[in-house]
Amino acid sequence: MTPDDLKRRTKAFTLRVMRLVSSLPHTPQGRTISQQLMDSASSVGAIYRAVCRAKSQRDFVAKLGIVVEEADESAYWLELVIESEMLNADLVQPLLVEAGEITAIMTASLLTARKRLQNQKR
Repeated sequence: MTPDDLKRRTKAFTLRVMRLVSSLPHTPQGRTISQQLMDSASSVGAIYRAVCRAKSQRDFVAKLGIVVEEADESAYWLELVIESEMLNADLVQPLLVEAGEITAIMTASLLTARKRLQNQKR
């Protein structure tokens, strides 16, 4: 998967989350989860774009680590939506799977980048 593919995929993820968030209830709990989920999901794509413009390998690793954290946090909020039964699990599950896949892809990239950084130090 190329960086452009990942840019498109992370943006599509954010757009899908935006649609889901608009369906959450307008209760204190729903508003809290809506805000937290929007913050983390939108950060995935935005920060990944910054990763692609990293100034150094160290900068790349640092920013990619944040993408991993934000993708995993998005999965957490999606899990809460399912487990609290705010929305039908069938509607949310595909987004949870996507959050998990993005986390896995970015984690694998992060591990590779860290190894390269370690090798540069030697």
